[in-house]
Amino acid sequence: MTINVKIKRLHPDAVIPRYAHEGDSGFDLVAIEDTIIEPGETKLVRTGLAFELPPGYEIQVRPRSGISLKTKLRVVLGTVDSGFRGEIGVIVDCLHDNDVYTDGRLIQFARDITNKTVKIDEYVQDGSYIIRRGDRIAQAVIKPVEQAYFIEVGELDETERGKSGFGSSGVK
Repeated sequence: MTINVKIKRLHPDAVIPRYAHEGDSGFDLVAIEDTIIEPGETKLVRTGLAFELPPGYEIQVRPRSGISLKTKLRVVLGTVDSGFRGEIGVIVDCLHDNDVYTDGRLIQFARDITNKTVKIDEYVQDGSYIIRRGDRIAQAVIKPVEQAYFIEVGELDETERGKSGFGSSGVK
């Protein structure tokens, strides 16, 4: 199934998304500017794109598995509702622990999204990452949205599981 989605380029370096392979569910979101993320920081990575989704759809912003596997960068899951017309941003955390880098040393090197060390123009904390303009930093999926009608009740039906949660089923 395909739907028409209008896209507005808000920046000349914005990359109109495309699917890499036939049948892919996700398309890449690309950074429009260099962004340095130091240990323990969270930054918004700009894409330079705004979307007009049909009513009843959402965009889910998700991590790219290669970045999650190879680096300490984590894309925060995000939801873009059909009524939003602003720029899509990708929230990224650097999970390097600030306490590991306690000597306060600043260096002119960072790691890129492939985890390679690269020289940069500014001084940053050891353990920092750089996301460069043109990097495919996240993926997005367009999904239909179901809305619920909420009914307040005094009691809920009983189940075998009941109130057990948070690891109650074990790990093996």
